[in-house]
Amino acid sequence: MSKTNNKSGKVSPELDTPTDLPAAAVEKISTSLNTLLADAFALYLKTKNFHWHVSGRHFNDYHLMLDQQSEAIFATTDQLAERVRKLGGTTLRSIGQIAKLQTIQDNNEAYVPPREMLRELMEDNKHMAAAMRKAHKLCEDHEDSGSASLLEVFIDETERRTWFLFEASRQEGANAA
Repeated sequence: MSKTNNKSGKVSPELDTPTDLPAAAVEKISTSLNTLLADAFALYLKTKNFHWHVSGRHFNDYHLMLDQQSEAIFATTDQLAERVRKLGGTTLRSIGQIAKLQTIQDNNEAYVPPREMLRELMEDNKHMAAAMRKAHKLCEDHEDSGSASLLEVFIDETERRTWFLFEASRQEGANAA
């Protein structure tokens, strides 16, 4: 079984977890889940960044919400990485690898107004949910129900974060954003 996850083009025999999925399926699913993992780390750090730097009259509410959201995002990372390993794939090893794979854009601005923070995170969470749906379809196509069911939970949690960010970012008295 040839899987291309390291420089030699194969998984080390010590890491070659037995699976009944074809090698091509393991490769595609692992690649998809590793991209989600990189995005989870990027979104976690961005959410923490905004948590640390939020200001203004809703400071306490936003600070607490962003802390809760960052914890929930971070909680997905181990599950995603372990799912890749259960399939026989290999997963992220460095910040450099995260930077190469992430599709969530960093925000290095010195100051971001609170409403803009929430809107940016809302869009990032929407992006994550869409990427998770694509990964879910890939998993279903390859009959990987374990990864698909894990993603179903994560999609729901991501949609909840999106909803909270949307509601928190609405301007007072506005009916729509």
